[in-house]
Amino acid sequence: REKLIYHLPESWWSRPYEYEWCMNFISPHDTVLDAACGISHPLKFHLAEICEETYACDVDDRILSEKAIMNEVIQDIGVEAAKEVLHIRTDRLHLVHASLTDLPYQDESFDTIFCISVLQHLTSQDTTYALREFHRTLNGEGLLVLTFESPSVNLSMMNELFLQTGFVYWGETDFNLPADAVSTNLWDGLHCFRAVLKKVTT
Repeated sequence: REKLIYHLPESWWSRPYEYEWCMNFISPHDTVLDAACGISHPLKFHLAEICEETYACDVDDRILSEKAIMNEVIQDIGVEAAKEVLHIRTDRLHLVHASLTDLPYQDESFDTIFCISVLQHLTSQDTTYALREFHRTLNGEGLLVLTFESPSVNLSMMNELFLQTGFVYWGETDFNLPADAVSTNLWDGLHCFRAVLKKVTT
């Protein structure tokens, strides 16, 4: 998917594949969270057009300023992209300045949480806190849809954190690196890992 609201820059090497994959988990009946949504990144806008309610949070306080968001879109993508964003329906988009380690949402608020290419930026401790918050704010049938970069993130360690924080994999999961894995030669070589998780129910 080379376009989501606007054409994606080549420097966002994994986003076209990640966003295309995310489309499989979007429903017009759902209340969703775009966790650590970024300022100029378009997933939150796309979700707001489709889902019943869309919440998006970021640790960058510019997320609260429409002007700052537009400026960032112009800087990262261009003026035409900003015009596309202005056409987005915003009455179902709720933006909040917050850390993933302390989400300002009630228990079981969301049907789906999207966390796209974020966890590689967190310490293992903060990742644990974030996963606990995802677990708390997902409803019993909800899904956690996430991607992150490997080997920036150790897959064995992340697998342990998923299990420790009360998640199980939804569907089949393969930790073997396929020949056609989404990858880049930047930063000494990275691959994109994706997973869908469900809460353990007792």
